[in-house]
Amino acid sequence: MATREVENIFTDILERAQSLDPVNTRKWFDKLTVLHLNGGSLEIGCPDEAKVQFLHDNCKASFTRAAQQITGHLVAVDFNVGHQKKTSRRSQRSQSEPKLHPDYTFDDFVVGPSNRLAHASCIAVSQSPGNTYNPLFIYGNSGLGKTHLLHAVCYEAKRRFKDAIIQFSSCEDFVNRFIRAIEEGNVAGFQSQFRTVDVLVIDDIQFLREREQSQEEFFHTFNALYNNGKQIILSSDCPPAKIPSLEDRLISRFNWGLVASVDPPSYETRIAIVQKKAHLRGLSISEEIAAYIARKVHANIRELEGALTTIYAVATTSGEPITLELAQMALDGQIKLAAKHTSITDIIDVVTRHFDVRLADLQSKRRSQSITMPRQICMYLARSLTRHSLEEIGGHLGGRDHTTVMHACSKIERANSDDPQTHALLNELTKQITQTS
Repeated sequence: MATREVENIFTDILERAQSLDPVNTRKWFDKLTVLHLNGGSLEIGCPDEAKVQFLHDNCKASFTRAAQQITGHLVAVDFNVGHQKKTSRRSQRSQSEPKLHPDYTFDDFVVGPSNRLAHASCIAVSQSPGNTYNPLFIYGNSGLGKTHLLHAVCYEAKRRFKDAIIQFSSCEDFVNRFIRAIEEGNVAGFQSQFRTVDVLVIDDIQFLREREQSQEEFFHTFNALYNNGKQIILSSDCPPAKIPSLEDRLISRFNWGLVASVDPPSYETRIAIVQKKAHLRGLSISEEIAAYIARKVHANIRELEGALTTIYAVATTSGEPITLELAQMALDGQIKLAAKHTSITDIIDVVTRHFDVRLADLQSKRRSQSITMPRQICMYLARSLTRHSLEEIGGHLGGRDHTTVMHACSKIERANSDDPQTHALLNELTKQITQTS
């Protein structure tokens, strides 16, 4: 097949993949190249390893469908850096290589009064790991950019110190790996993995609460790294002293370095964030539209991005340009401006009807997936759409404590960010709830 013909086919595949899955469209998709297209194989070249991993984890299904639709054949799709052979890519990835989001760099982070200290401290740490602020502890509500900053630190540290060993993990993953190591009798291997790195980054460290053995393990991991001059970076939804059931000795150590907060962005910063997110998607939107979204969404950056994604999806589906009128239509009912008018009862009614479960099921101790997922979605939507406290939300759903609600909200937030189907479901449920209320 001639080179020009291959390139034309790949252009069609790329356009089809973006139309099939607009949530994952990024400006750097324009830099994707076709390395190989022959018979039942399509190999796509990417600018760097982070983008390879992002496409493999989030876009493989849509690219495969697009390739099969355009070519009319069964096609297997793979992603690689440049002309690197796929047989060597994953086999050479070290176990500690962090999986980083390609959009989460310092260049793509919008700095404002609410996050200036956290941003500056992350840059300082990435330039001189272990020698500036150690540990670095960043806290703030969900969806304000903490995870973005953690990824950005890893990107920059890896760029500056190519041989540095960086371990990036959620607290939940840290605990689960530790439990698995105990079950398999391989605690020494676990300790080697986490105590011999140059930079240890743990997201959502608040989930270490009420896990005595895990706290003990992390205490010794912290000491081993700190005493060897290795960098420790932690994030949480609250400052160290307010993490429930956290041991005093860990609270003390978390306060040894710098504790920096990330607060909700101002109106002006929200406009800049919308414009930055639009640029990353390769979209051109007017300042009027960006200002409309910024006025509409107050809570956090994830909701700003979700609003932009909704607008883009509507524009792509309808084939219309993005205008203020289209943006208003796309967001109508998606985001509740007056959350005080929405009740937990409204949320429970919509969720139970959608999942065909009873309130008694949500309030029960049952932990099957068919009950756990609707229960967690209820908690997440109640947290997003009402002014009720975590304790009040837990009380409506079987008397569960605030830590259970926090865990549920974090889990659904991650799914909302990572899974297009969950994102669409939450948007639809939110629309039904706000129309009902």
